[in-house]
Amino acid sequence: MIASIALAAAALRAGFALRRARAARRPAPRGARRRHLRLAKAAVVLVAIGFVGGCISAVWLRGWSPFATFHGVLGALVLALFAAAGTHGWLLERGRGGSRQAHALFGALALLGALVAAIAGFVLLP
Repeated sequence: MIASIALAAAALRAGFALRRARAARRPAPRGARRRHLRLAKAAVVLVAIGFVGGCISAVWLRGWSPFATFHGVLGALVLALFAAAGTHGWLLERGRGGSRQAHALFGALALLGALVAAIAGFVLLP
């Protein structure tokens, strides 16, 4: 999950570069859009894989209910936020509408939530 959080942070940074350029009415840094898309797509996939892996680990390896802990509930919320950011990004990428502000908000909240979920998961470590 550390890799997915790092990728999401890098994607957020690339997204902020695009946003700053748009706000300043100047061209975006070379390759920023492509870098943002590549990093963000990989981060969303890794977050989803980590979520499924965490649920499997909770049930099969530990005998827990996957949502019996704050970490599990927060993980589900984080996955939903990443999915919302990804859906808005997908719409924006294809020119089908979508709000850049909503995309940015969902992405930032998803990353913040992922950091909190990672910290909450420390108490679950053996």
